[in-house]
Amino acid sequence: MFFSGTTQAFSAFHFQIEDIRLEGLRRISAGTVFNYLAVKKGDYLDPDGTKAAIETLFKTGLFKDVRLTRIGNVLIVELEERPAIAKITITGNENIGSDELKKSLKNVGFAEGHVFNRSLLEQVELELQRQYFNLGKYAVRIQSTVQELERNRVEVSIEISEGVIAKIRQITLVGNREFSESELLSELELSVGGWFSFFSNRDQYNKQKLGADLETLRSFYLDRGYVNFSIDSTQVAITPDKKDVYITINLTEGDKYTVTGVKLLGSLIVPEAELMEKISIQTGNTFSGKEVSKSTEALIERLGEEGYLFAKVNALPDLDKDKQTVTLNFFIDPGKRIYVRRINFSGNSKTRDEVMRREMRQMESAWASGKDIKRSKTRLERLGYFEDVTVETPVVSDDQVDVNYTVVERPSGNLMAGIGFSQAEGFLINASLSQDNFLGSGKRVGVEFNNSQVRTTYRFSYFNPYVTIDGVSRGFNVFYRKTDAEEANLSRYTTDMYGASLNYGIPMSEFSNLGLGFRYDNTFLRTTDYSAQEIFDFVKANGDQYNTYRISASWERDTRNRYFLADRGTLQSVSAEVAVPPSDLTYYTVGFRHQWLYPLTTDYTLLMEGNIAYGDGFGNTTQLPFFENYYAGGPHTVRGFKQNTLGPLDSSGLPFGGNLKIVGNAEVIIPVPFTKNMKSVRTSAFFDIGNVYGNDEQFDGGALRYSTGIAALWLSPIGILSFSLAQPLNTKDGDQIQRFQFSIGATF
Repeated sequence: MFFSGTTQAFSAFHFQIEDIRLEGLRRISAGTVFNYLAVKKGDYLDPDGTKAAIETLFKTGLFKDVRLTRIGNVLIVELEERPAIAKITITGNENIGSDELKKSLKNVGFAEGHVFNRSLLEQVELELQRQYFNLGKYAVRIQSTVQELERNRVEVSIEISEGVIAKIRQITLVGNREFSESELLSELELSVGGWFSFFSNRDQYNKQKLGADLETLRSFYLDRGYVNFSIDSTQVAITPDKKDVYITINLTEGDKYTVTGVKLLGSLIVPEAELMEKISIQTGNTFSGKEVSKSTEALIERLGEEGYLFAKVNALPDLDKDKQTVTLNFFIDPGKRIYVRRINFSGNSKTRDEVMRREMRQMESAWASGKDIKRSKTRLERLGYFEDVTVETPVVSDDQVDVNYTVVERPSGNLMAGIGFSQAEGFLINASLSQDNFLGSGKRVGVEFNNSQVRTTYRFSYFNPYVTIDGVSRGFNVFYRKTDAEEANLSRYTTDMYGASLNYGIPMSEFSNLGLGFRYDNTFLRTTDYSAQEIFDFVKANGDQYNTYRISASWERDTRNRYFLADRGTLQSVSAEVAVPPSDLTYYTVGFRHQWLYPLTTDYTLLMEGNIAYGDGFGNTTQLPFFENYYAGGPHTVRGFKQNTLGPLDSSGLPFGGNLKIVGNAEVIIPVPFTKNMKSVRTSAFFDIGNVYGNDEQFDGGALRYSTGIAALWLSPIGILSFSLAQPLNTKDGDQIQRFQFSIGATF
């Protein structure tokens, strides 16, 4: 800095400034300089004022040199501007993107268009080094060069040699008495190298992961009663070549505490007995930090249902160190009851507000219920019109909030034509025009054509989810379907069917629905010279063309968070359908389905599902018509067995199906590598069980088939892609095995 010498030159001068002249400006405006300059026209300038003026201009960082001189009583300010950064080029970076790096540099004031400061460039190098250190890349080398350009500008080039991530060679725990080192280390994300470290990268050191692992250790001990557990210190030693890391964690376990009392303090605006039911940790339990947090959240959620949206609950442990006991005091501060001023929607350029508003369980001018706000969000997600739904509750006054739902619409109209393939139906040709959200009204209209080796279908459908304001729905279908059963690995026959159906849905509660339906269809049955004797006997007894009038009823309770690829909630449904006189064939079918999804962790979900279906004839029809039979084997039933091949065979040895189907599935849904979008893709490990039984058979548990394997499902732009690799566990003579199964394109 040059101001000290310049100040000495002025030490003998005192004068009143008549004018100020700026020299040396190229990019910076005179107005900017005058805004920072500590003196102005008419001021008396003395040595202290001179020093202050120079220091002020230097502190702006805009100038490389500042000198003050005078001609008579005119103050001359000579300025040398720092160059501007015209361009920043970063090369060699692979783990951190250039945009992300430039953003972090901008946060420290180093960006294109800013003034170049070499001392700041040194800070930039340290910041980049810090980021790579956080990733465990201690061997990183950063070299910067500055190239001068015309018009007082510079180009800064930063070359990065990232090096390799330091590998963890040893993690040592010091101070653990009650739990073994191996047990504690198994809880951590970081670990020393092993067989799977190449895929998991758990042996690659990362500062953030170490911090998370320290919190995991705290949670481990707190959940087991060690209230006074502490981590005393952590040492990370790096080898001279910066490739290996040794971690030492010093901890103090403390004593294990038992809960001897639970109290509620503060303002109890909800009955105490009701609040106590929300507390999961009870007297006599070992203290658990997890259960305390769970209880705190449950209390806050319950207060939120009463409009106390910003209630605070603090769990205050009262320790008796001599007896190693703890009394938990939950102090409740409900705050003010909050009301909803307005409910607003944004992002819905196609969907009408009324379509979204009728899904609201939170009402305007009512008190704000956290439960109703969340449920309203879930109902919007379940419509299927939106890729994403978010909700915010900004405060607009002391006791009012707005509820703002922001949606990202997905295309609701589809014009599709394509070719697919499945192992069950062969090549598929499909064309469809559908509008799930017709003109933004929430109504569904569709026209489709599908053709495969097994089936040809034409269909027109219409569905209105809100015929009445109370949510009664109505839909109808008109269809034609031709099926060649032999092409689907079934008995040799063909059916031509046309018909129409009318269906109503009546909401019984927030989660349950009653369905009523009416259907007429006409079926023409064609046989071949090679058809089974059972089919010829059926035609002889009933003819080959049938008019059928069906009445159906169903009940469903669905608490799942999504219709497709849900990861929590339950689904139960019971259905019955009866072909009534004057139908040519009179028969009935009943079915039960139960699906249960339970989050095991934040990443893993257990899915269990069971399906039972049964049908039989009545009146002049002695049994369920064979073309209405149930089948098992293949996707959606028992994977690993060829589709439709389990169960009874006809007299020709081909699958004939049965009137009783029992299928069960258990799956552990696992994270998909390289993606976090679990809403459109899923992988799982599964266990399947099931079979079908004929009219003359009794249920035999020994006939059930089992399989296990892995599966993947993707909701792609061209339709559903499903893959499974299964191993049957109890094959019997005649079983047809197909370990790898897949389908590509839409399935019908």
